[in-house]
Amino acid sequence: MARHNLRTVVSFEVTRTLTKRRFWIATLIVPVIIGIVVGLVVASSSSTDNRVTSQKDAKFTFSYTDSSGIVDPAIVKAAGGTVATDGATAIAAVKAGKLDAFFAYPQNPAKQATKVYGVDKGLFDNGKYASVAKSLLTASAEAKVGSAQLSTLVQGDPPVDAVAYKANGQVTGGIAGVIPPLLFLAIFYVVILLLGNQMLTSTLEEKENRVTEMILTTLNPTTLIIGKVISLFIVGIVQMLVFALPVVIGYLFFRSALNLPSLDLANLQLDPFQMITGALLLIGGFVLFTGTLVAVGAIMPTAKEAGQIFGVMMALIFIPFYAVTLIVSDPSALIVQIFTWFPYSAPVTAMLRNGFSSLSPAEAIGVIVEQFVLGFVVLQLAVRLFRYGSIEYSKKVSLSTVLPRRRAALPASGK
Repeated sequence: MARHNLRTVVSFEVTRTLTKRRFWIATLIVPVIIGIVVGLVVASSSSTDNRVTSQKDAKFTFSYTDSSGIVDPAIVKAAGGTVATDGATAIAAVKAGKLDAFFAYPQNPAKQATKVYGVDKGLFDNGKYASVAKSLLTASAEAKVGSAQLSTLVQGDPPVDAVAYKANGQVTGGIAGVIPPLLFLAIFYVVILLLGNQMLTSTLEEKENRVTEMILTTLNPTTLIIGKVISLFIVGIVQMLVFALPVVIGYLFFRSALNLPSLDLANLQLDPFQMITGALLLIGGFVLFTGTLVAVGAIMPTAKEAGQIFGVMMALIFIPFYAVTLIVSDPSALIVQIFTWFPYSAPVTAMLRNGFSSLSPAEAIGVIVEQFVLGFVVLQLAVRLFRYGSIEYSKKVSLSTVLPRRRAALPASGK
């Protein structure tokens, strides 16, 4: 009968949520907006590419002076430029619109700025003047060095292929090894942000509708709460799939138009310890936050009052990002250790550290145990609060009235 009740609760909650028009409006509005933005970006990208192509072929008149002696007159002449006899006269010609641009190269272009003057063609078109001035200087320097390879080395941008090894001698995955475990952190945020309000109001709806007494006459409170938690997780999966759909479509069919980098899944490195740790931290954090929000819903008489606590809970999962650089660079710092072990900042902090391989096995086990133990304790508290707070509609349920009431009931049952 208990299994049947649990299945009934889950089926009812999922069906009730998925058949609500407002649920699908709230769920689909973001993918629809993303789709519209993707369409506009694709259209704008195509227009921009055509514009850039036309600008490459566009010619404009310019002159220059060169105090460094680096600029090659032949290269300038090939680009359609001329030598200016006087800088002030050339600037005056630009101001009068008789000359499109004038470049004044200093004695030491490596330390001194090249002065560029041009006729206003619009915010984006004006950038072509500086680009041409730099390209002429670079081309002239390469011609004097006599080798494009040597010029690249002098500029300090040679390609480097670096390999780092872990303590066990295995090659670190770099960014390819960081992405997979951090996916659990992304899922955690999506689930909590999308379902947090539903977690909070899952028990409040019955209280506000004044039907909790009727429900508790036919259903065990523990079964009801667990059923609601399972149904929330199922609804969360549905929402995540709906949110992921436009992202997948955009990546598969519009990757080039959106200038997205190609992702080679073969290069991703899946560390078993990190993946298992990330999954357990995700589940444990979900249990803790769900139990806490359900308990808050059982205490508060209205959703408006519960919303204040909801804001605090949401702030707690974002606090670790204020110290993200310290979490990545110095995980032994005191503030990082506090965030790692404080229950409501632990899931985010631990998943971040797990992704960057700074969470030790002992710390991982400790945080996971903490999340599951506290999560189940809070769930049990939520059940008790719901049982005793189901008939309190006008004010908050006090823990001091709930817990002593249970202790007082023990001697009576013994009689």
